[in-house]
Amino acid sequence: MARTGFCESKPLLDFHKKADERRAPLRTWSNACGPVDRCQPVEVEESKAAPVKMEPERRWERRLSAQTSDGILMGFHDDSLTQSADGCVEERMLLFPHGLQGLHSLQALVPNLLRHEVETAMEQLDFTWDRAYAWDMFLDMMRTQTRNSFPNADLLSHFTDATRSVLVDWLIQVHEMMHFQEETLYLGIHLLNRSLREVKVSTVNLQLLGMVCLFLAAKKEECLLPEVSGLCYLMDHTYTKHQLLRMERKVLFGLKFDLSYCPPLHFLLLLASVARCSAKAVWMARYLLELSLLEGQCVVFLPVQLAGAALFLSRQVLQEPPTPGGEAAWCLAASVNVGSEAAMVQIMHILASAASKAHTRETCATFIKFSSPETMQVSRHPGLKTAAGLLGLCT
Repeated sequence: MARTGFCESKPLLDFHKKADERRAPLRTWSNACGPVDRCQPVEVEESKAAPVKMEPERRWERRLSAQTSDGILMGFHDDSLTQSADGCVEERMLLFPHGLQGLHSLQALVPNLLRHEVETAMEQLDFTWDRAYAWDMFLDMMRTQTRNSFPNADLLSHFTDATRSVLVDWLIQVHEMMHFQEETLYLGIHLLNRSLREVKVSTVNLQLLGMVCLFLAAKKEECLLPEVSGLCYLMDHTYTKHQLLRMERKVLFGLKFDLSYCPPLHFLLLLASVARCSAKAVWMARYLLELSLLEGQCVVFLPVQLAGAALFLSRQVLQEPPTPGGEAAWCLAASVNVGSEAAMVQIMHILASAASKAHTRETCATFIKFSSPETMQVSRHPGLKTAAGLLGLCT
């Protein structure tokens, strides 16, 4: 195999492996991020709470505890107007298009309801071992997602988005073959995105860099690790063990040993749990979210934005009949602010275009992965065939 190519001599994936043969995922949320303050917030008694002065043009603001002043972007906040790059004022978008208009009696209950639902969801998803810390951990998720964000999608001059997509597609195959957790894939791609901007590496060593980033992510998220010699075998022994370990040190120094990341998958599962989404809607959203890993344009968006756009587009594609309880739950999940409307529409356009072309691309590992019965074959849904139909629904 040429040193600049990717492994083609050995099959990396067995997409037809039975579900019971796969290793059950283990949640390691404590490795991703944790609460800043372990102390449980003190509740404010209603009798002593100061009255909230509501102005006509002012949106409601959550007032749960002293931690509400930490600047978490949630719900309707009075700083909901943002300045775009071209100088235009953009209003932050909620997942529910019509917000909470007309539900004035619910507005006063939403903060407490949201906190209860978030704590319940994080406990059910095994994101926390103690429900007492669930809300603090959610606040930390919202606060720390901007860490190590990218100001633009530009790569180094000798790399292209097409080259990056081929590498990411190959890493998805390796990840699936190794039966790693989903968090390992998202962390590995995030480390790759940072390394492509902060570590000097030639095109010849690009495959080695990708494998090292996935290996570092596995060291943080997995309980069982592959042998270094096994990783070299997957690269057809193009690189030696010494080269792999030397690249690992180079990446760690380049990233300053900072491997923290709050993956968009956690926000997706959390929002889907609060919104009472169906299993098929969650699988569709997970498929769209994984497609975003292949798109270089998506690296500039926050994890909660990617998760919100994938979930909203999933609901639009499936067009499931609404139920009163489901719409109320979705409205509650919509109180989490996911950014400006322009950013959300842009993400949905990117995901819709990627989904419509996924089956015809060379990089189709994600399409094959989500076409199995275990994933409800969401990648083959008729609504994903044409980008025009998807973009029409999104707008």
